[in-house]
Amino acid sequence: MEKEDFLKKLEIELKIRKNSDYTIRNYLYFNKKLLDFLNKKPEDITQNDIKMFMAYFLSNKSSSSSILALAAIRFAFSSILNFDPTSGIKRPKKEKKLPEVLTKDEVLKLIEAADTKKSKLILSLIYAAGLRVSELTNLKKSDLNFQELTGYVRKAKGKKDRIFNIPSYLIKDIFKKLFKELQKKQEFRNLSIAIL
Repeated sequence: MEKEDFLKKLEIELKIRKNSDYTIRNYLYFNKKLLDFLNKKPEDITQNDIKMFMAYFLSNKSSSSSILALAAIRFAFSSILNFDPTSGIKRPKKEKKLPEVLTKDEVLKLIEAADTKKSKLILSLIYAAGLRVSELTNLKKSDLNFQELTGYVRKAKGKKDRIFNIPSYLIKDIFKKLFKELQKKQEFRNLSIAIL
């Protein structure tokens, strides 16, 4: 099988399984790099070829990149050629680093440094509710339940829905912002237009 056919079949397989664009991009990337590096037909690739690729191409990358590359290669070969040339290759241990986070004082300074009330509200909601910026911008008014102080993020990372808590101290500011928009009689599709 030619390299282009293999990569096209891989892309189709990933799309059929409803993988994210991120996963599709990364799996195609690592398999293309492997095939380009080895310059062999996919069915002729051995475990030693994979090890050589890993040693050359991924030696200065993080362990998570190596783990992702091995997962991409395993998926491609198992799905398309029904064999796994990575089966005997030990995965590197994932690095366990503590995340770097801001202190409470740093967060307060960041929020206070915002120029407008609207910016302060956005930063406060992102921080307090643990939202990603993309999640905030996709919120709709119907996703918020003010009686229960909860909100719903639809199809977030990994296409998963989740619930978040709306901090009670932000309710008044959110209502004010929504009310201002309603007074202007503007129709808006989602909350981000009102808040952002």
